[in-house]
Amino acid sequence: MTETYEVTRITEKSRPLLGAASKNSGISAGNGILVVDKPGAKTSADVVNRVKKLAGIYKTGHAGTLDPFATGVLICPVNRATRLSRFFLQGTKKYEAVLRLGMETDTLDRTGKITAKHPVPKVSEEKLERIAKEFTGRIRQVPPAYSALKHNGIPLYKYAREGKPIQKPARTIEIYGIRITRLESFEIGLEIVCSGGTYIRSLCADIGKTLGCGGHVSELVRTESCGLTLDGAVSPASLEAAGTPEEVGRFLVPMADALHGMKSYTAIAGLAEKIRFGRPISAADLDPHPTDPENSAGTFIKIVDNENRLLAVIEKDGDKSGYSYCCVFQSN
Repeated sequence: MTETYEVTRITEKSRPLLGAASKNSGISAGNGILVVDKPGAKTSADVVNRVKKLAGIYKTGHAGTLDPFATGVLICPVNRATRLSRFFLQGTKKYEAVLRLGMETDTLDRTGKITAKHPVPKVSEEKLERIAKEFTGRIRQVPPAYSALKHNGIPLYKYAREGKPIQKPARTIEIYGIRITRLESFEIGLEIVCSGGTYIRSLCADIGKTLGCGGHVSELVRTESCGLTLDGAVSPASLEAAGTPEEVGRFLVPMADALHGMKSYTAIAGLAEKIRFGRPISAADLDPHPTDPENSAGTFIKIVDNENRLLAVIEKDGDKSGYSYCCVFQSN
């Protein structure tokens, strides 16, 4: 899927007036992450448009586009949490997909026009597992012509719809694992764990070509994104039933909790004061060392207070003598 971030700002002038007649009361719902279970036949932008109408939402967006036909986890940072969006774009994703064999489509999924049909050979689980291993690891992938990836500022799907498809060069992605969940005569169920920027449609189409019969994605669910799972997601209908900022706030994942896999450090008073005034942070300020969670990666560190409220995200300087601020939060 193409990883993009869309943010909508609501200015003071455009905010609704306070009062019972206004659902968006002008009172903040808080700062955090909404994990939305995106329904099918809706674009990621459709979901954002619904979220930004909720009570207390001044700023929102999404981090990691889902195709309109796909369902599942859509990360929507809310209010000041939109400043954390960059940390969700390239994180690990998990999908459940159904590969339909024998038919190729122009969009690489069930919504497209059929471009070719092929007889489907009998596929053994052993052969499929061998092929799956060929696509595991760091691989090069060509983005599909029908995608939100942009060319000269215009999404590729707009060129494709006009009969002028543009092929972008292949780029490196990483497939951490492919598990076969179902194997039938014409359909293969797959569970895929991958890096951000991976197009599951392209992956499945390539597997179909390797099998010699082609194929397209008929079902796609994102079950996890950056440690935020479908089990903890909320439906748009449940969100819309929340009429006050407090009710909306119940669905928010706290900013610190949402940054799964990032090193963490609890600030003492002196460090909190430095952060408050934007003073330089040295290695000595982080003694003892930050907690390093299992499978953590990168040089980012989240700094929290004793109540686990996010104070800042910092990054180690190249010379390793200090840290740079990525974003700072005065209070939550």
